[in-house]
Amino acid sequence: MGLRQENLKIVGKLAVIALGMFAFGYALVPIYRHICEALGINVLAVAETRVPGVGASLPANTQVDRSRTITVEFDTNVRGPWHFKPAVRSLEVHPGELATVVYEFQNIQNRTMAAQAIPSYAPKQSGSHFNKLECFCFSQYTLAPGEKKEWPVAFVIDPRLPKDVTTITLSYTFFEVGGGVPPAPASSVVPQARAPQAPGAV
Repeated sequence: MGLRQENLKIVGKLAVIALGMFAFGYALVPIYRHICEALGINVLAVAETRVPGVGASLPANTQVDRSRTITVEFDTNVRGPWHFKPAVRSLEVHPGELATVVYEFQNIQNRTMAAQAIPSYAPKQSGSHFNKLECFCFSQYTLAPGEKKEWPVAFVIDPRLPKDVTTITLSYTFFEVGGGVPPAPASSVVPQARAPQAPGAV
Protein backbone atom coordinates (compact mmCIF):
# COMPACT_ATOMS: atom_id res chain seq x y z
CA MET A 1 0.00 0.00 0.00
CA GLY A 2 1.45 3.31 -1.05
CA LEU A 3 1.89 6.46 0.95
CA ARG A 4 -0.97 8.17 -0.93
CA GLN A 5 -3.42 5.43 -0.01
CA GLU A 6 -2.32 5.62 3.65
CA ASN A 7 -2.93 9.39 3.65
CA LEU A 8 -6.37 9.00 2.07
CA LYS A 9 -7.26 6.36 4.64
CA ILE A 10 -6.25 8.65 7.53
CA VAL A 11 -8.15 11.59 6.02
CA GLY A 12 -11.25 9.41 5.68
CA LYS A 13 -11.02 8.34 9.33
CA LEU A 14 -10.59 11.95 10.44
CA ALA A 15 -13.59 13.00 8.35
CA VAL A 16 -15.75 10.28 9.91
CA ILE A 17 -14.59 11.34 13.40
CA ALA A 18 -15.31 15.00 12.60
CA LEU A 19 -18.81 14.20 11.31
CA GLY A 20 -19.49 12.07 14.37
CA MET A 21 -18.40 14.87 16.70
CA PHE A 22 -20.58 17.36 14.83
CA ALA A 23 -23.60 15.06 15.01
CA PHE A 24 -23.03 14.44 18.72
CA GLY A 25 -22.71 18.17 19.41
CA TYR A 26 -25.87 18.88 17.45
CA ALA A 27 -27.82 16.24 19.36
CA LEU A 28 -26.36 17.22 22.72
CA VAL A 29 -28.67 20.24 23.21
CA PRO A 30 -32.01 18.37 22.91
CA ILE A 31 -30.60 15.43 24.89
CA TYR A 32 -29.48 17.79 27.67
CA ARG A 33 -32.85 19.55 27.65
CA HIS A 34 -34.84 16.32 27.96
CA ILE A 35 -32.64 14.89 30.70
CA CYS A 36 -32.68 18.09 32.77
CA GLU A 37 -36.41 18.61 32.35
CA ALA A 38 -37.01 15.03 33.47
CA LEU A 39 -34.86 15.62 36.56
CA GLY A 40 -36.25 19.09 37.20
CA ILE A 41 -32.86 20.82 37.18
CA ASN A 42 -33.01 22.71 33.92
CA VAL A 43 -32.97 26.34 35.03
CA LEU A 44 -32.82 27.62 31.46
CA ALA A 45 -35.92 25.68 30.47
CA VAL A 46 -37.81 27.12 33.45
CA ALA A 47 -36.79 30.64 32.44
CA GLU A 48 -38.02 30.04 28.90
CA THR A 49 -41.50 29.21 30.18
CA ARG A 50 -41.72 32.75 31.52
CA VAL A 51 -41.40 34.26 28.04
CA PRO A 52 -44.87 35.02 26.61
CA GLY A 53 -45.77 32.54 23.89
CA VAL A 54 -42.96 30.12 24.73
CA GLY A 55 -43.51 26.89 26.63
CA ALA A 56 -46.18 26.12 29.17
CA SER A 57 -47.59 28.63 31.61
CA LEU A 58 -46.10 28.94 35.10
CA PRO A 59 -47.43 26.42 37.59
CA ALA A 60 -49.46 27.68 40.51
CA ASN A 61 -47.63 28.59 43.69
CA THR A 62 -47.89 25.43 45.76
CA GLN A 63 -47.05 27.35 48.94
CA VAL A 64 -50.43 29.12 48.87
CA ASP A 65 -52.98 27.37 51.05
CA ARG A 66 -56.17 27.96 49.08
CA SER A 67 -58.21 25.87 51.50
CA ARG A 68 -58.04 28.72 54.05
CA THR A 69 -58.99 32.39 53.87
CA ILE A 70 -57.73 34.93 56.38
CA THR A 71 -59.39 38.31 56.86
CA VAL A 72 -56.75 40.98 57.47
CA GLU A 73 -58.12 44.18 59.01
CA PHE A 74 -56.13 47.42 58.89
CA ASP A 75 -56.29 49.89 61.76
CA THR A 76 -54.46 53.18 62.36
CA ASN A 77 -53.76 55.30 65.43
CA VAL A 78 -52.31 58.79 65.27
CA ARG A 79 -50.63 60.81 67.96
CA GLY A 80 -50.45 64.25 66.49
CA PRO A 81 -52.12 66.60 63.98
CA TRP A 82 -51.91 64.58 60.78
CA HIS A 83 -54.06 62.31 58.59
CA PHE A 84 -53.16 58.62 58.44
CA LYS A 85 -55.35 55.83 57.05
CA PRO A 86 -55.27 52.68 54.88
CA ALA A 87 -56.70 52.76 51.37
CA VAL A 88 -58.87 49.74 52.29
CA ARG A 89 -60.10 48.58 55.68
CA SER A 90 -59.69 44.83 55.10
CA LEU A 91 -58.49 42.17 52.66
CA GLU A 92 -59.25 38.48 52.18
CA VAL A 93 -56.01 36.55 51.62
CA HIS A 94 -54.84 32.95 51.53
CA PRO A 95 -51.88 31.90 53.69
CA GLY A 96 -48.73 32.00 51.56
CA GLU A 97 -50.24 34.53 49.15
CA LEU A 98 -48.51 37.88 48.54
CA ALA A 99 -50.81 40.83 49.28
CA THR A 100 -50.33 44.61 49.26
CA VAL A 101 -52.17 47.46 50.94
CA VAL A 102 -51.45 51.19 50.58
CA TYR A 103 -51.46 53.65 53.47
CA GLU A 104 -52.08 57.37 53.02
CA PHE A 105 -50.41 59.99 55.19
CA GLN A 106 -50.50 63.79 55.24
CA ASN A 107 -48.75 66.27 57.49
CA ILE A 108 -51.40 68.94 58.08
CA GLN A 109 -49.18 71.07 60.30
CA ASN A 110 -47.51 74.28 59.19
CA ARG A 111 -44.09 72.95 60.11
CA THR A 112 -41.76 70.13 59.09
CA MET A 113 -42.07 66.97 61.11
CA ALA A 114 -40.34 63.59 61.43
CA ALA A 115 -42.42 60.53 62.26
CA GLN A 116 -42.34 56.76 62.39
CA ALA A 117 -44.93 54.00 62.65
CA ILE A 118 -44.92 50.97 64.92
CA PRO A 119 -47.01 47.91 64.02
CA SER A 120 -48.96 45.68 66.38
CA TYR A 121 -51.03 42.57 65.77
CA ALA A 122 -54.17 40.96 67.14
CA PRO A 123 -54.33 38.20 68.09
CA LYS A 124 -50.83 38.51 69.49
CA GLN A 125 -49.59 35.12 68.25
CA SER A 126 -50.30 36.13 64.64
CA GLY A 127 -47.39 38.59 64.71
CA SER A 128 -44.79 35.85 64.25
CA HIS A 129 -46.68 34.59 61.18
CA PHE A 130 -47.19 38.02 59.56
CA ASN A 131 -44.18 38.50 57.27
CA LYS A 132 -43.78 42.03 55.86
CA LEU A 133 -41.66 42.18 52.70
CA GLU A 134 -42.03 45.96 52.33
CA CYS A 135 -43.21 48.39 54.98
CA PHE A 136 -42.90 52.10 55.74
CA CYS A 137 -42.50 51.12 59.40
CA PHE A 138 -38.89 50.14 58.65
CA SER A 139 -37.77 53.79 58.51
CA GLN A 140 -38.37 57.29 59.84
CA TYR A 141 -39.72 59.94 57.48
CA THR A 142 -39.44 63.72 57.36
CA LEU A 143 -42.40 65.51 55.81
CA ALA A 144 -42.77 69.14 54.87
CA PRO A 145 -45.86 71.16 55.86
CA GLY A 146 -48.89 69.80 54.00
CA GLU A 147 -46.86 67.02 52.33
CA LYS A 148 -48.74 63.84 51.35
CA LYS A 149 -47.29 60.34 51.08
CA GLU A 150 -48.57 56.94 49.97
CA TRP A 151 -46.73 53.91 51.30
CA PRO A 152 -47.31 50.25 50.36
CA VAL A 153 -47.16 47.35 52.78
CA ALA A 154 -46.45 44.01 51.07
CA PHE A 155 -46.96 40.98 53.27
CA VAL A 156 -47.35 37.21 53.30
CA ILE A 157 -49.11 35.23 56.04
CA ASP A 158 -47.20 32.09 56.96
CA PRO A 159 -49.26 28.96 56.16
CA ARG A 160 -48.22 27.65 59.60
CA LEU A 161 -50.58 30.17 61.20
CA PRO A 162 -52.75 28.29 63.74
CA LYS A 163 -55.93 26.94 62.20
CA ASP A 164 -58.17 28.70 64.70
CA VAL A 165 -56.98 32.16 63.58
CA THR A 166 -59.27 33.44 60.84
CA THR A 167 -58.91 37.20 61.36
CA ILE A 168 -55.77 39.29 61.90
CA THR A 169 -55.80 42.98 62.78
CA LEU A 170 -52.72 44.92 61.71
CA SER A 171 -52.58 48.20 63.60
CA TYR A 172 -50.10 51.04 63.09
CA THR A 173 -49.43 53.80 65.57
CA PHE A 174 -47.82 56.80 63.89
CA PHE A 175 -45.97 59.13 66.24
CA GLU A 176 -43.63 62.07 65.88
CA VAL A 177 -39.93 61.71 66.63
CA GLY A 178 -37.74 64.70 67.40
CA GLY A 179 -34.43 63.45 66.05
CA GLY A 180 -35.27 63.97 62.36
CA VAL A 181 -36.39 67.59 62.63
CA PRO A 182 -33.93 70.45 63.18
CA PRO A 183 -34.52 72.46 66.36
CA ALA A 184 -36.37 75.74 66.20
CA PRO A 185 -34.09 78.70 65.43
CA ALA A 186 -32.86 80.66 68.41
CA SER A 187 -34.36 84.07 69.10
CA SER A 188 -32.58 86.99 67.43
CA VAL A 189 -33.26 89.28 70.39
CA VAL A 190 -30.25 89.40 72.69
CA PRO A 191 -31.11 90.40 76.26
CA GLN A 192 -29.17 93.46 77.38
CA ALA A 193 -27.37 93.52 80.69
CA ARG A 194 -28.62 96.13 83.18
CA ALA A 195 -26.14 98.65 84.45
CA PRO A 196 -25.38 98.35 88.16
CA GLN A 197 -27.17 100.90 90.29
CA ALA A 198 -25.33 103.23 92.65
CA PRO A 199 -25.75 102.50 96.35
CA GLY A 200 -28.81 104.17 97.72
CA ALA A 201 -30.33 104.70 94.26
CA VAL A 202 -34.03 104.03 93.95
